[in-house]
Amino acid sequence: MKIGVPKEIKNHEYRVALVPAGAKALVDAGHTVTVQAGAGEGSAISDDEYRAVGARIVEDVAEVWGEADMIMKVKEPLPAEYDRIQPNQTLYTYFHLAAVPELAPVLLDKQVTAVAYETIQLPDGRLPLLEPMSEVAGRLSIQVGARCLERQFGGKGQLLGGVPGVDRGDVVIIGGGTVGLNAAKMAIGLGARTWVLDIILARLAYLDDIFGNRITTLHSNHTNLRSSLARADLVIGAVLVAGARAPKLVTEEDLKLMQDGSVVVDVSVDQGGCIATARPTTHENPTYVVHGIVHYCVANMPGAVARSSTFALTNTTIKYALKLAEKGAEAAAREDRVLGLGVNTFQGAITHKEVANSLGLDYAPVFA
Repeated sequence: MKIGVPKEIKNHEYRVALVPAGAKALVDAGHTVTVQAGAGEGSAISDDEYRAVGARIVEDVAEVWGEADMIMKVKEPLPAEYDRIQPNQTLYTYFHLAAVPELAPVLLDKQVTAVAYETIQLPDGRLPLLEPMSEVAGRLSIQVGARCLERQFGGKGQLLGGVPGVDRGDVVIIGGGTVGLNAAKMAIGLGARTWVLDIILARLAYLDDIFGNRITTLHSNHTNLRSSLARADLVIGAVLVAGARAPKLVTEEDLKLMQDGSVVVDVSVDQGGCIATARPTTHENPTYVVHGIVHYCVANMPGAVARSSTFALTNTTIKYALKLAEKGAEAAAREDRVLGLGVNTFQGAITHKEVANSLGLDYAPVFA
């Protein structure tokens, strides 16, 4: 199979879909890998490192897209890339179609097989290709939240860990999944009082076993959420429903309970956000203020630590990339139902139920 790896063009997106070790695995399996020149520079990977493992380097992005049977990316195609997508091509990337509904008609019209990293799902419910970026985003959320609390960035000037004789800050994490767990690790490490809310009691019990009395766990209901917001210096939105838009758990009225200069970091903004006032921002202009609250809502947070994120991503995506390349998308998806759940569009139809519901379109099971 011919596999193309274009350079990402999203604002301040420095990741690349494939590291040299991944390219080598595909080349060794008999496939052709074509990488756009400079695609790895943002992750400190040179073109020569790709050449050394047998990948082709080309300058022209049109050649990368035009010759490939399968395109590997990090982020969903942007409007400037829509015309580059070839009919019946396989695209293997993060799509988050619920948050970018304008992309779906393009994929359907060109009968693209869209294999979404974020909906490949194991029998136990885990999302193995989303997990590494969720780990990165969860840890980053505390870093950027702590920075936004600094006065020069619009915050109230609260040091999360406090100092002797001065009170610590309060971090409230909405959602106890991978993002929430990693955010809690960082918040605890900084010495903040840490609160985690989730609707799944078994998950709260698990977090309680891990962290003990270093965190407070609360069942996520509106009463507990409002009382938590009133005390919070930093709120992390860490809610995920695979393939669907995130539920709006914090209303605009709820937000007014927070003190001026407090901060919200909505990690779920790439799925629409769980805070009503959240809207996607970029690394170039990451924050804005609503009702005195600083909002950080960058939709590709892991891009800020591109090298770490890129290697973590390829560690998980390469397994399924090899299957897609060896068997073709349809056969691979039918043989491996975990991979099959990643197929969001196929032969002009939406083939993931939650994605179809979010877009208000008909659902056509790929295995019907």
